[in-house]
Amino acid sequence: MTRIPQAELTGIYGAVVKRMSRKMLGDVPDGVGVVWHNRKVTNFSFSLGRKIQKWDRCDENLKSFAHMAVASMVGCGFCLDYGYFQAHNKGLDETKAREVPRWRESDVFTPLERDVLEYAEAMTLTPPTVTDDLSARLLGALGPAALVELTAFIALTNFMTRSNTAFGIESQGLAASCGLKPLSARPTTRTQPTS
Repeated sequence: MTRIPQAELTGIYGAVVKRMSRKMLGDVPDGVGVVWHNRKVTNFSFSLGRKIQKWDRCDENLKSFAHMAVASMVGCGFCLDYGYFQAHNKGLDETKAREVPRWRESDVFTPLERDVLEYAEAMTLTPPTVTDDLSARLLGALGPAALVELTAFIALTNFMTRSNTAFGIESQGLAASCGLKPLSARPTTRTQPTS
């Protein structure tokens, strides 16, 4: 149950939102009902989501892994579920996506993917722990435009995951509805960053 009661989606705009949500996700996420209380926030969230989807300078798999790393670290069950669901729907690497919560122990990731996952976690910590060395490796591998996009994407993912967590929005079984294997469990002990 969410911490803020969900508002009823009403009017023509509400009908459109419900139809699009059901078409894209199979149902209307709880978060939509929560933000519906403030239309400016609702419009901002939807607009932001549409704009982010148009960004194309950074590889989609890398952004997907970064999204899931942030969600795993923050503890946003809905965001992890949604990220895994999106990886499936976009034809991304599901095997790797399912391993993101335990990426440090997993052997499926390339060195670049590991750097992206570490960067996502380093940006998510308070205070952030991004190092010059890690940034330089990513800049060398991705180039400036892709690194700027990845950084902005991770920052916005933090906005979304932290909002959803504060609202009490939980997983809604999106990935399970596609028949995807459960995500790997995050280790109970924290490994310190390597850089």
